[in-house]
Amino acid sequence: MTDDQKPDDRKPDDAKTPRLETYAKKRLDIIVEAPIMNRLLDLLDRLAVTGYTVVPALAGRGREGSWRRAGLVSDAGQMVLVICVLDESRVPDVLEPVYKLLSRQIGVVTISDVSVIRREHF
Repeated sequence: MTDDQKPDDRKPDDAKTPRLETYAKKRLDIIVEAPIMNRLLDLLDRLAVTGYTVVPALAGRGREGSWRRAGLVSDAGQMVLVICVLDESRVPDVLEPVYKLLSRQIGVVTISDVSVIRREHF
């Protein structure tokens, strides 16, 4: 380091900086109508999915047009997003029963590749 360099201008020494290891997993995003959410969560529990998060969907647009959560007075018509992260080997065992439950419902299921830091959680 020269005298005119500030400490923040230094590049880290890659050989001495430990790299944070990540692990490949699959993320399932399941958008469903709120009234079916409890049935879906019960199914995920029975399938031993170790964790999931549910967030409200505020608005969207699909084949049937656009929708908004605002102004709806009941759960009917409201949508939620259920997010779960799984090991790739578990996806077929979870996806098939989820599809069976949701096949006659309004909703979307997507699968994507993600990386996690704490693999033992999934």
